[in-house]
Amino acid sequence: MFARTFAKTSILVAAVVAAGMLLPVVAQASELVMFEQAGCVYCQRWDRDVGSLYGKTPEAQALPLRRIDIQNQRSSGVTLASPIRYTPTFVVVDNGREVGRITGYSNDDSFWGLLDALAAKLAPPLHETNRI
Repeated sequence: MFARTFAKTSILVAAVVAAGMLLPVVAQASELVMFEQAGCVYCQRWDRDVGSLYGKTPEAQALPLRRIDIQNQRSSGVTLASPIRYTPTFVVVDNGREVGRITGYSNDDSFWGLLDALAAKLAPPLHETNRI
């Protein structure tokens, strides 16, 4: 009896693990998805100007960065408003859906300003209210 139950449980666990491997990556609640491609000069500029310090910023705490090759956008797990055509394109995602995007990269000042504007579109975090 134990062997039969163990075998059924093992098969079920293996099936769940295999299904998880086949499904596209599910986007977390809020994130910044960077669509890029090899040889993109503007992607390299962003990496140099912003990418090296992005992970240490408050923006990265609210919008962790995930990189996707532009050729793999269909399997990104993000519901896009329209296809990505240019790199880099930065998509602010909330619960798997596009909130807004920044197409291209010119300089760090404009990137941070545009990112802040998109982040402001996200629902504010729920704060515990003071009860009297």
